[in-house]
Amino acid sequence: MEEHRPGSPVRSGIPEHGRIPKYYAVKARIAGLLDDLGEGGLLPTERDLAECYEVSRETVRQALRELLLEGRIRRSGRGTVVAGPKLEQPLSLASYTEGVRRQGRRPGRNLIGLEQFACPPDLAPGIGAEAGEAVWHLERVLLADDERVGLESTYIRVARAPRLDSDFRPDSSFYGYLRERLGIAFGDADEKLETVLATPREALLIGTPPALPMLLIHRFSRDQDGRPLERVRSLYRGDRFSFTTRLRA
Repeated sequence: MEEHRPGSPVRSGIPEHGRIPKYYAVKARIAGLLDDLGEGGLLPTERDLAECYEVSRETVRQALRELLLEGRIRRSGRGTVVAGPKLEQPLSLASYTEGVRRQGRRPGRNLIGLEQFACPPDLAPGIGAEAGEAVWHLERVLLADDERVGLESTYIRVARAPRLDSDFRPDSSFYGYLRERLGIAFGDADEKLETVLATPREALLIGTPPALPMLLIHRFSRDQDGRPLERVRSLYRGDRFSFTTRLRA
């Protein structure tokens, strides 16, 4: 019986009838090559891989596409290199900044926009606002060691953070600002996680192909008194992120 490593696909993904697509066999061989090259190692060209494995370049291309979507490789200039491990972000009320720092990476954010607008009726209940009330929209690109890895949109009543445009540093932790400058502590939150494709605008801001799967998290947070506080829409690169949580009985 074939040895099975916990966490890996059973029988290495080989169906019971024993026949596998040619591209999948090539993918498995390239995956072994990635382990030998190590993080940052440069892969041979598609032509060289096709000659080495005696297959067409389209077969190699399909294998590389899957490895790219899985986050095993990444494009670098005109070549392809072995990617580092995915960032593990806890599903908790910890901020993005805290989660990235725990893994020895340097968090950052680039401001896309900070603006006020009249709160629409469908947003109002989630942040404890009245329809038409002034609301902040804060949009930032998420960074890890200067690599663009996500896009975050935050909505909060202007009344809860009236000086956000003057007192807040856009490259810093928003949760830290609420806690340290405004004395607002988080109580709990509701989250929904789903897989989506980025819009053309989102893909351009994050710097990814539109076909790359994204992990989308909707969060509705409440403060320590149970009052609705913020709504956050966070879009993470599926090839660079995984999420963890602990379940209790």
